Amino acid sequence: MTKLMTPAISVAALEAARPKAVIGTVRAETIDDPEVLLKKVSQQLEQLNGEAKQTAEDALKQAKAAGDVSAETKAAADKLLAEQTATMKAVEDLKALVEGLDSKTLEISQQVASGTGRGGGDKILSLGQAVAAEEDKIKAYIEGGCSGTTSMRISNAITTAPGSGGGLIYHEEERDPIRIPRRRLLVRALLTQATVGSDQVHYRRQVLRQSGAGMVAETTPSGASSFGWEKAVERVKKIATHTNTSEEALADADQLQSEVDGELRYLINLEEEKQIVAGDGVGENLTGLLTEAPAFVAAAGLPNANRIDRLRLGLLQVTLEDYMPAEILLNPTDWTAIELLKVGGADNRYVYGDPGAQAMPRLWGKDVVETNTMSIGEWLAGDLAMAATYYDRQETEVILSTEHDQNFVEDMVTMKARKRVALIIKRALAMVRGDFVFV
Repeated sequence: MTKLMTPAISVAALEAARPKAVIGTVRAETIDDPEVLLKKVSQQLEQLNGEAKQTAEDALKQAKAAGDVSAETKAAADKLLAEQTATMKAVEDLKALVEGLDSKTLEISQQVASGTGRGGGDKILSLGQAVAAEEDKIKAYIEGGCSGTTSMRISNAITTAPGSGGGLIYHEEERDPIRIPRRRLLVRALLTQATVGSDQVHYRRQVLRQSGAGMVAETTPSGASSFGWEKAVERVKKIATHTNTSEEALADADQLQSEVDGELRYLINLEEEKQIVAGDGVGENLTGLLTEAPAFVAAAGLPNANRIDRLRLGLLQVTLEDYMPAEILLNPTDWTAIELLKVGGADNRYVYGDPGAQAMPRLWGKDVVETNTMSIGEWLAGDLAMAATYYDRQETEVILSTEHDQNFVEDMVTMKARKRVALIIKRALAMVRGDFVFV
């Protein structure tokens, strides 16, 4: 610990060690103004230097005249040299004192201004008061010949505690909150996108194609082909959620409205993806892809022993329906299981490829879409853009109201998010759904 009062002790030590010819007694006011003391001692040193020079010239004259220097002249010279040495040391010590006091002036001033110290309520002492309070310690130091070092503990230094320097400490604050993770919502983008201007989507779909095409001879009638269509309709359905907050919270927390807005929109979109993938079509639920996709049926005579085999057979099933599969939907756990398959035996090579390779997930030339919306152990493959069309009637909007329930009298605000959509599975045979249960 830095000893703030050590320069003041030096002044007390100089009082005991000073040469008698230098100056008078060191007074309290001198301690309060060490620069004045330094000036006086410096003047005394100049006087001693002059006297020493004169004594040296007298000794030189005596040596030339008598061939030797008198004993009185030698004694005077020795005394002057001793006084000169002591005074020079006093000058150096006083210079150090002045420099030390200058470096501590700001710190002491701050302590005096605050009125408190490390002890929490201790009275702030001036430099002279602090020295006087340690009088016994200083006397013992002087009586010991000023050898070694001594120190005085300062109990009212500026610290980081409240009421001291802590009041000036400020902290960095990140205004952007750490949000709960949001799922990557990838499935909607795989479908055909459209808009609708009313509460229903009417469409036609072909239900019959009976071919009579064949080779015929000249003048022979050709075979008749039959076709059939039917009308279909799908209702627009709504996804919505809401939350309540106080007017004060919205007014005082400048980020609250935008944060809640973003959270509500995310929850709407998350529910939308769940409905697209697995909506059961009951009530206000959408009819999702897994609900309409045909179940997987393994082709006879082909391998069906692991995940890679089964997905290839699923792609085959779509291809045999005259559609061209484009993507495979998997839970991340199932895709990881595929990537970790090894050749077997003593060969530790991975079947799928090099783990160090930077490549987009693909299997059998088709894009693999990893999503937690798919349950572990299930998969969906096909051409989803061909299979389904997703209609937007009203894109996500977030509205605020103070009129709901007791909002007006309770100063509450209801924030509601909603969107209106329709999903139509137009070509179910362009998809196939399955699992990874091997019997």
